[in-house]
Amino acid sequence: MFSKSRINEPGPKAGENEAKPAAPEAPAKPAVPTAKGATPPPPAPKAKPPASSLSSDLVIKGNLKSTGDILVEGTVEGDIRAHTLTVGEGATVKGEVTADDVVINGRIIGRLRGLKVRLTSTARVEGDIIHKTIAIESGAHFEGSVQRQDDPLTPGAKPAAKAKE
Repeated sequence: MFSKSRINEPGPKAGENEAKPAAPEAPAKPAVPTAKGATPPPPAPKAKPPASSLSSDLVIKGNLKSTGDILVEGTVEGDIRAHTLTVGEGATVKGEVTADDVVINGRIIGRLRGLKVRLTSTARVEGDIIHKTIAIESGAHFEGSVQRQDDPLTPGAKPAAKAKE
């Protein structure tokens, strides 16, 4: 009944057989508006999983390692490595802690390494802190040394630039 207009299409070239049937059209892809030469947008990122939670009645003797977030409310005797670590008010960690983002509300006995470290007013830390940025609230208890490094997550990394003697 209706046909596609061929007004703006070029005509057949000289010597071509005009009686040839038209090739079937490929199914059209959905149009995605992109700039010329630009790549299409990446697929939507996966939803971030919830933090792994260690309840207040849990005692762990061993190391923990996660690429995600960990919330500790119980006791851990061992090293912890995570993307984000939150230590609850009643929690105790005895071991080395390494995370991109660390929030301490409870107690840590051992070295703490983090890009962003925050000791809240209820925090008790006994050990060295190696950080890129740090915040210590009034009321926090801290015994140890504090050292700023550009890459605190890598053991043996050099400290931030010091004045030459």
